[in-house]
Amino acid sequence: MKYYIISGEASGDLHGSNLIKELKKRDVAADIRCWGGDKMQAAGATLVKHYKELAFMGFLEVIKNLGTILKNIRFCKDDILQYKPTALILIDYPGFNLRIAKWAKEQEIPVIYYISPQVWAWKENRVKLIKNCVDKMLVILPFEKDFYKKWNYEVEYVGHPLVEVVDDFLNSELQTTNHKSQTTNTIALLPGSRQQEILKKLPIMLEVAKHFPEYQFVVAKAPGLDESFYAELLNPYSNVSSVVNKTYELLVQSKAALVTSGTATLETALFAVPEVICYKGSAFSYEIAKRLIKIKFIGLVNLIMDKEVVKELIQDELTVENLKRELNLLLTDVKKQAQLKSDYSALKNLLSKGGHASANAADSIYTYLTSLPQ
Repeated sequence: MKYYIISGEASGDLHGSNLIKELKKRDVAADIRCWGGDKMQAAGATLVKHYKELAFMGFLEVIKNLGTILKNIRFCKDDILQYKPTALILIDYPGFNLRIAKWAKEQEIPVIYYISPQVWAWKENRVKLIKNCVDKMLVILPFEKDFYKKWNYEVEYVGHPLVEVVDDFLNSELQTTNHKSQTTNTIALLPGSRQQEILKKLPIMLEVAKHFPEYQFVVAKAPGLDESFYAELLNPYSNVSSVVNKTYELLVQSKAALVTSGTATLETALFAVPEVICYKGSAFSYEIAKRLIKIKFIGLVNLIMDKEVVKELIQDELTVENLKRELNLLLTDVKKQAQLKSDYSALKNLLSKGGHASANAADSIYTYLTSLPQ
């Protein structure tokens, strides 16, 4: 069979590559063409466009690059028509992928979505479009099944692909090191990847370091940003260092972590590292987001468990004093540490129900496509 897969960011490239490996196990003659990155290409797909050409973040950047985006959409449609795939597989990246899904449905190409857009957080009206043009939706968060049920749309929960990514890393670490030392005095600082968000959060995280001189604070730097940008922020602190492209290695040896909201909060939990979730945006953006986003928590760990497993310090609550108090609890409160350990274990079980997500997704896709009339 011929598969056309579209992902538009680094995480999609990672999860797409694992899906490709699993599809090839089930369909040895699989011919795969993709929009993605180096990992999907290395897994055996023919790369059409790299996600680095597609990453336009924020309202203004999208407006500025609208011509390029529309050109990419036209090119994608032409390429799909020439390739004539058995199915189109879309990975998250909703702004682009939902447009392609709508068009593909009109061309009578089966559309499968792996990793649902976060319509439960905002833009809920997109569900109508998804129902009309997506033949099979595979979700990776347990509560998404119930969310779509409200809309009378049956979806399939396959587990979260990060579980296998973290497990693979930990297994390879175990073979090369003694794994995590219990006497470690490292605190991980994960302030995000965009300059604007780092400037809002990292200075507060760094100030906390002054109050814990016996600990080494290590910043996970974003690979795309200049060394000078970080040097200016980090220089005044004697117990702060940094790493690049080594976030997992850092988490393995960390006693606690201060993490900006996003996927990193879930990765930190899967490494069983006690954490505080930190979020601070511009006052204007925050006020808009507060009105648009309809969710109880901002951290994925808390959303999945449907309770506050880890503390969230949001906007005005993200202060040096509050962060210092919460970090101190993580490092010294034995009862809190035990509760976190138990909750993290329950979280992992929930996310790895029925095996690995990539294998489950590949099974589902292959079974579905082979059941279609030829």
